[in-house]
Formats: sequence, C-alpha cells, structure tokens
Amino acid sequence: MKLPDKRCRIDQAIATIRDGDTVMIGGFGVPGTPMTLIRALVAHGARDLTIIKNDANEPGMGVDHLLRNGQVSRLITTHLGLNSHAIGLMNAGDIRVEFNAQGILAERIRAGGSGICAVLSDIGIGTELAQGKQVVEMAGKPHLVEPALRADVALIHADRADPFGNLAYVATARNFNPLMAMAARCVIAEAETVVPLGALAADAVHTAGVFVDHLAELKELSGDYAVVQR
Repeated sequence: MKLPDKRCRIDQAIATIRDGDTVMIGGFGVPGTPMTLIRALVAHGARDLTIIKNDANEPGMGVDHLLRNGQVSRLITTHLGLNSHAIGLMNAGDIRVEFNAQGILAERIRAGGSGICAVLSDIGIGTELAQGKQVVEMAGKPHLVEPALRADVALIHADRADPFGNLAYVATARNFNPLMAMAARCVIAEAETVVPLGALAADAVHTAGVFVDHLAELKELSGDYAVVQR
C-alpha cells in the first residue's frame, strides 16, 4: 500500500479553520510553537476562536498576533504572565480566559486524545480553579472532575517529518505537541525539514503520521511565512 503524501500549501491547510473553531496550538513559550502556522492563521482571518495553549507567548509573538487581530474569544491556558497585552484583554473582558494547572491542562488534552471523557484530580480543591466544576468523592477525598479537551484543529511544530506526516521533535520543543496531535479532528503540522519516507528511524518518530492531516515544510516557504525556529 502506498502511503499518501500530505505535503500541501500552508494557506490551503489553514483555510480549513472556520469561525468559532477550537484550535490547539503546541509549544511552551517559544520552543515547539508553530509560529509560521500562527501567522498564516492571522492572514486567514478566522474569528471567534477558542485557543488552547500552554501560554499566550510574549507581546508581538506567536499567539499574541491572533489576540491583536481580534480573532480570539476564549483562551484555555496555564498562565498569561509573559504577555501584558493578553492580561489587559482579560481584565477588560475582551477575551474569556480559563486557567488550568499546567499538569492538568496536559492531562485533559491527553484524555481527549485517548477517548476518555474526563479525569479526576484533587489539585485546585478550595481554590478559584475549582469554581464551577463538579466535585466527586473518591477514596475518601474530594476530587474535581476535569473534562477532557478536544479541538477542531491542532497546529503543531516539528523539527523533521516525512511526507506521510511522521513527526520528530527536538528536546523541549516536544512539550504539548504530541498530546495535541492526538486530540484534534484535523492536525496541521509545520516541519523544519521533510525527509524521504523511511529516512526517520521508527524509534525517532514521536508523532505517528496517522494523526497528521496536512504538512508544510518551512524551508520551502518564502515571504511573510518564512519564520523558522529551532
């Protein structure tokens, strides 16, 4: 069986994102954040988006471009501490923000990718993180019911890929990317380099190509989209 070649133009892939979609974006600060895909999403202009990302990057970088363009209505994240602009939008009521403990955010995404509807945790009991959440007793202790997270689209950054979409990350750039690639209906990946099929050793593949729908090679891009990171 011949495996499909998933390489495509970045604007064609991003055009599948619609107003009102939920979009997961990989990355922890700069490492692993798909900067080029984010810029393409800004150019595409889809609005009323729910963004799921560990952080809001810094002013003038990454997710902040979506915030400044008025495309985000809700942000599910762990902190905004590095982005004063995002904090200002939240305080003004221009975006809704749902905070999660970092490990809980990762676990909710993992649950979404594993087909689990929710996870139980005693983290956040008695704090603002527990407001509005269901509490159940387990093993004699109260636990919060943390609903699984899934998305319409996930935007992923990888170091290497093959044409089928098998992905390999570098060091801490792996972070949320593998989890998000399993928890979205459609996965769009950018890769620094695309190598021939079979050039990635099986043990070097961190995200299997079966989870990836569209693939853009960054070194083939030019102009405003040529934002390459390590």
